[in-house]
Amino acid sequence: MEIFQYVFMQKAFIIGIVVAIICPLIGLFIVLRRMSLIADALSHISLAGVAAGLLSGTNPVLSASLFAVTGGILIENLRQRYRNYSELSIAIMLSVGLALAAILLGIGNGLNSNILNYLFGSIIVSNNMDVLIILVSGVIVLLLTTALFKELYLISFDEESAEISGIPVRAINITFTVLTALTVALAMRIVGILMVSSLMVIPVATAMQLAKSFKGALAYSITFGLVSVITGLLLSFYLNLPPGGTIIIMAVITLLAVLVKQNISPQHLSDKTEKVTDYQ
Repeated sequence: MEIFQYVFMQKAFIIGIVVAIICPLIGLFIVLRRMSLIADALSHISLAGVAAGLLSGTNPVLSASLFAVTGGILIENLRQRYRNYSELSIAIMLSVGLALAAILLGIGNGLNSNILNYLFGSIIVSNNMDVLIILVSGVIVLLLTTALFKELYLISFDEESAEISGIPVRAINITFTVLTALTVALAMRIVGILMVSSLMVIPVATAMQLAKSFKGALAYSITFGLVSVITGLLLSFYLNLPPGGTIIIMAVITLLAVLVKQNISPQHLSDKTEKVTDYQ
């Protein structure tokens, strides 16, 4: 296949495969914890980080990761203060991230053309440093999530019981939020800041229609993520389409195909969702 003769496509597939694995992995826990909007908040904070990186001349992926991690920690601290209204923490940080991004972009008038590559993703501008950062960070996210897998599972369904059983819930929550922030910052390079949350949620939504257990949902989620990313990159190359939008459209098409195949009803959806609570 001539597509792999191009170095930029080799880099795009390396980044894409890493992103396709860690996004649904983190996304499954986000969905089960009913915090799907946290990815949107962190993506807006990442946008401010990209603008800061472009202004200062530092690597935008690094600056976006730093901003996202800081924002994630702040979200978790605010969530502890507003336990009964945890969505407020997400709304506050989303507003802060967007406002800060607007200010920084306003200061750097010449950044508009560069910022579009981060808003919608690109397959031709990733350099060797981007690939290295994403590979190393992706492995860290994967290893830490695997190490904390059972604890995250328990916390996702019953945080109070997990705390009573001796699990350090607060520390794990902060760690998970940091991992989510890193995932958002890494995925923006190929999917785009505006569509990162979609890649974290849509494959999970598709998986929940087929899975009979938590582990099954995880396997399906990663599989659908890989299919969407690989197919999206191929189509974006041959049809000259933006990669981010193409990847998400493929994820949506997959979801619609599964829904049609299942001939789903509202009650059936509820039954399928409840089965995910079974660990095995």
